[in-house]
Amino acid sequence: MAKKPEILHERRSVEYDRDHWALLERLRSRALQIMQALEAAGVRSFVYGSVARGDVSRNSDVDIVVPYTISSYKVEVALTGVTRRELAQATPSMVLKGHIYLENDTCVSFPLFKMKPRELEFYKWGGQVGIEEIQKGVRVHGVDKRLLLIEPTAAGHTESGVVGHETEVAKKLGVGVGIAQERVRVLMRRDTIGRTGIYRTHVLSQTESFEEVAKTLRDTDPALRRTVLRREK
Repeated sequence: MAKKPEILHERRSVEYDRDHWALLERLRSRALQIMQALEAAGVRSFVYGSVARGDVSRNSDVDIVVPYTISSYKVEVALTGVTRRELAQATPSMVLKGHIYLENDTCVSFPLFKMKPRELEFYKWGGQVGIEEIQKGVRVHGVDKRLLLIEPTAAGHTESGVVGHETEVAKKLGVGVGIAQERVRVLMRRDTIGRTGIYRTHVLSQTESFEEVAKTLRDTDPALRRTVLRREK
């Protein structure tokens, strides 16, 4: 079941039990293994979301992002256990991303063209960590899908509301207030009218490459072509 936004007026504390810490360790170990394989291939990556913050659950995925354009071959050659490859674009004006799904609910994503600053801030908004931070056991602040700010503590984390506190939360996370306002607007609207789906999804066959399909889409879709050209200026 999708998590619904919450309007939280008071800060509350959550204490992790032994099972929670063990689950977090397993998920972080899985992320570290993949990120180290990517690093060995010359690809810098981050894990973001609950695995970075620490507030994991049994339904948590391991989401890894390469936040810059790169040859898909360099990414794919480092990965094993691939179950699906797809291109996805949330709206006509947003970045086209490659998603490589692996076993054990793990996904590695990367952009097919230059990302906007706000698109990069999305990952920091939710919390992101690199290899060194995982190795040191660092957990970071970030906002979950309930629009709650998660702040790690020695025993677990604290939760506080984002709605009505967008400027304060953005400053704490080191992002622009624009991403805070956007995420509140998107998630509140989704809660009201339901998920509306994404603009484009293309599952790749075994013989297709990300770049080839992206070029075909760009050549045949004027909206995508305009989006790419605007970002190349």
